[in-house]
Amino acid sequence: MSAQDSLYRRLLVWLLLPLLGLGALMLFQAYLGARDTADRAFDRLLEASSLAIAEQVKWQDESLWLDLAPAALEMLATDAEERVFYALYNAQGEFITGNANLPGLSASDEQSLYYDNVTWNGQHLRVGVREARLEDWSQRERFEVRVAHTREGRERLTQDLFQGSLVRVAIMALLAACTLVLTIRFALSPLTRLRRAIRERDPRTLAPLELDLPRELAELRETLNELLARMRRVRANQERFIGDASHQLRTPLAGLSARAELALRQENPSLWRDALKAMQATSASTARLAVQLLSMTRLNNPETSPELVPLDLNQVARTATLGALGACHRDGIDLGVEAPEEETLIHGVSWQLEECLVNLIDNARRYGARRITVRVLTEPPTLEVEDDGPGIPAELRLMVLRPFFRGSDTGEGSGLGLAIVDSIARAHHARLTLHDASDGHGLRVSMRFTGDRS
Repeated sequence: MSAQDSLYRRLLVWLLLPLLGLGALMLFQAYLGARDTADRAFDRLLEASSLAIAEQVKWQDESLWLDLAPAALEMLATDAEERVFYALYNAQGEFITGNANLPGLSASDEQSLYYDNVTWNGQHLRVGVREARLEDWSQRERFEVRVAHTREGRERLTQDLFQGSLVRVAIMALLAACTLVLTIRFALSPLTRLRRAIRERDPRTLAPLELDLPRELAELRETLNELLARMRRVRANQERFIGDASHQLRTPLAGLSARAELALRQENPSLWRDALKAMQATSASTARLAVQLLSMTRLNNPETSPELVPLDLNQVARTATLGALGACHRDGIDLGVEAPEEETLIHGVSWQLEECLVNLIDNARRYGARRITVRVLTEPPTLEVEDDGPGIPAELRLMVLRPFFRGSDTGEGSGLGLAIVDSIARAHHARLTLHDASDGHGLRVSMRFTGDRS
């Protein structure tokens, strides 16, 4: 079936097909029953005719003799005008008398009367054979009476009986189909109510659905409510993020405006220069904040998640370190890389991992580190950034992963760097942990890739 077929149509088709198959089987059984009934009825006529003929057989002039009354054959005739035949044979199988030399039948189970369908001279006959003997006290001669007629009467009776069954089966099938249609409509009515409730909802509301539904649809309703709850949480996070972002951007923009307004009131060029330097620093910080906001938005959008591809962590670490080397060199910071010679392969997105390392290096630089080491470990594949800065207290290490949370008011950070790192780690199914540095002074951030998923 095509994807556009309705559930109602699918149920109707898949329930009607067995029903039609059952109806066809019932019709076939009805036909077989009608044929068997017609055969039994006409076999009774053959039995009565053969018995009537056998009672007329006499022994006369040293041979079998038959004086057949017309009524014996008339009982075989019906309004179907089938042809009637009879014959008398002695114990040696020799034809004595009759209106046709009928073929014999093979006896079974030593029965005195047996029947079979034969084709004789191009005609389809039903033949009955009766084996009997004379009842005279002086003669016990055995003989055989064969009677037969064509099948027109049987076939007409079969058709009459089958047509009666056909009408009854057709009425039953019609009633069953009507019942099936009404039952399916009634069974799917809760689904229709659910569809209407969803369609009539205000697209701006994420309130849970409140409908009285059967158990199967109640599970679907609860699943939808769980989805709506997740959407409410996502929207709440987005609104909170937008509020925080607008607050974070509004502050430096207001500072820029105030600086410019203050500078315009001054006449001393040196004061203008100082104001321009402050405005340049504020604009650079604001530009970096805007870039981080765009990164957070892109990372948290599931519709734009790039495909994870094989890459070498060593190359990622060297590229990110090289990009941050200039800023660290200007600030007098020792930045280096420790990586094995062999490749350390994972499945990931290179630009995201490079941005992750750049944010960690930049955080360490802005919060007072003098030595920063980017490290690659192989078993399991791990990226680490270690510095000798002030570090982060253990009780704050989960909180600093939230957007706009800053562990201290010192430094130039925006509170987004570690949140971006956490988003990238989750996108790579990696485990992000924050520890004290190896010598106990500073911070070591580890991203351990526990299971690569392409």
